[in-house]
Amino acid sequence: MGSSATAGRPAETPVPETTGRPMGWIAILLGFLTAVGPVSTDIYLPAFPELETTLHGRAGSAQMTLAVWFVGLAIGQITMGPLSDRFGRRRPMLLGTLVYTLASVGCAMARDIPTFSFFRFVASLGASASLIIPSACVRDMSHGNESARLMSRLVLVMGVVPILAPTLGGLVLSIASWRSIFWAAAVYGVICVGLIWRVLPETLQPANRSEFSPVTLFSRYVMLARDRGFITHAMIAGFACFMSFTYLSAAPSVFIHQFGLTPAHFGMMFGVFAVCMIGASQLNGVLVGRIDAARILGVSVGVAVAGTMAMTVMAIVIAFAMQHGGHPPLWMLGCLILAMMVSLGTTGIIGPNATVGALADHPRFAGSASAFVGTLQYVLGAVAGAFVGMLPANSPLPMAGVMLMGAAIMMVMVLLRPARVPGPLPAGAAEE
Repeated sequence: MGSSATAGRPAETPVPETTGRPMGWIAILLGFLTAVGPVSTDIYLPAFPELETTLHGRAGSAQMTLAVWFVGLAIGQITMGPLSDRFGRRRPMLLGTLVYTLASVGCAMARDIPTFSFFRFVASLGASASLIIPSACVRDMSHGNESARLMSRLVLVMGVVPILAPTLGGLVLSIASWRSIFWAAAVYGVICVGLIWRVLPETLQPANRSEFSPVTLFSRYVMLARDRGFITHAMIAGFACFMSFTYLSAAPSVFIHQFGLTPAHFGMMFGVFAVCMIGASQLNGVLVGRIDAARILGVSVGVAVAGTMAMTVMAIVIAFAMQHGGHPPLWMLGCLILAMMVSLGTTGIIGPNATVGALADHPRFAGSASAFVGTLQYVLGAVAGAFVGMLPANSPLPMAGVMLMGAAIMMVMVLLRPARVPGPLPAGAAEE
């Protein structure tokens, strides 16, 4: 792309150092804000059966509300990222979180599935701001291995709420209705609005803000899509989410309906998987700087392929057992869960490294690049949910097979990525 748009601009303003005590509380704050999306995705999973009954929906209609949520997140991120590049990080996050809060109230008061789905869609548009802008804040404040380390720290904080969310959702259902879950989400949104308003610093300096117009925006996304280093890393991050969302979409049916777990037990099992992802992300934080991040990413994808292959083999055995003897033995279920722990745990390493790799060469447009990655993730998440929803729900095989497909595509992207990711581009060289 031509450099005329950047000619004469001041050099990139230095960003704060990422070492020392201050970065600890910023990571905690960004993680808490980013958790708006995961908690809103996860907390109502145990409520699917009750939600369908209360809102007079057909079987599977609650799963479609999850797909609507993913679609809204995809649309919201593709716009929120460029807005944050133009107006800074705080204002789009403040507006988005306020929209999320009001829409959560709408969800709590909905009387039918279409109304609930509408407010879920609006809520997802608002929540998209807090999903992708914190990643851009990390890029504003750091780069290279330090960026990967900070991203892993953010993933740790962000993962605490998803661990608790399904368990809390199951506990809420034991003493109150599913509507209480969304009233709680609205309260969470109010807290986030207050934190953004009073605590969150602006990390994007005015000198580094970019123009915002349809032509510029389109050109920017075309430039990113044509960058081999960016698109391969973005696809790896996207299909890591494809795997996770396949699990999110299929798990309530597999473990509650097929294997007979209660919502509370399902929430606890979900927490075990989340612990694996968080533990992996923290292992990544220890390894980054000692081992090349590109190598860590490649090995992690290989482990994900092996784990999903084991899942698929175990799911075939379970499907055969279910056809010939009802519920499978406990040891089969244990082996399936163990393979899932390996498969899903690797996403805690793959996600931060792939995202950092995608954003590495685009510091001026970190918001747009983060939005591109986030949109791709949730588009693939919506595809995963719709795909799983169309497959038979009488065994864990569809879930395992779709996750294996996602892992295989990640491996293809690992093989196609550049052998060495180039360093930051000179100002104006290729950024517009």
